[in-house]
Amino acid sequence: MIDYRINRVEGFSDKIGELVSMLVHTREVTLGEIKNLRQDELDYLIDEGSNSIGALLLHIASIEFVHQVISFEERDIHENEFKKWKEALELGPQARNMIRNNSLTYYLEELAQVRQQTLSKLKACNDEWLFKEKHWENGIPYNNYYLWFHVLEDEINHRGQIRVIKRVLSKNKKISE
Repeated sequence: MIDYRINRVEGFSDKIGELVSMLVHTREVTLGEIKNLRQDELDYLIDEGSNSIGALLLHIASIEFVHQVISFEERDIHENEFKKWKEALELGPQARNMIRNNSLTYYLEELAQVRQQTLSKLKACNDEWLFKEKHWENGIPYNNYYLWFHVLEDEINHRGQIRVIKRVLSKNKKISE
C-alpha cells in the first residue's frame, strides 16, 4: 500500500530520510503503472520517433546511476559506465533498436539494483551533504539536493510518458477487437 505522506525514514538523517520517502513513493507509483506489462507492451512504439516503456524504464535507472556517480563519487561516469548506459541515457533511434525484447522482470531488476545502491549510499550521508555546493564545468552552482530532486522529476516526467503509451495501447487494443 502506498503511503501518501512524506516522512522521515529510520536509519537516515532527517532531510535524507524525507528524500528517501519521496524516492520510495515515486518508485511505488511507477511500479504500479508498469505492473503486469507484457514484453510487447514494453517494446511498443507510438510512432517512429517515440520511446518504448522499456527504454523509459532503463532511462530512469540510468539517470539515477549517473546521479549516484556525480553526487556520491564527485566525478562523471567512466567510459565503461557510459557504454553500459549509453542508449538508455540518450534514448532516440539507438534505444529504439537496442532496448527491446526484455521482460518486465529485467527492467524491475535494473531499477531495483540501482535503487538499492542509492539507498545504501544515502545511509552514509547527513543533511549537510544535501546542501554541499559544487559547480558545473561552466561555473553554474548546484548541490546534491538538486541532483536528487532531478532524479525524482525525471522519473515522474517519464512515468507520464508511460501513461500516455499505455492509453494508446489500450485504445489500439479496443480498435483491433
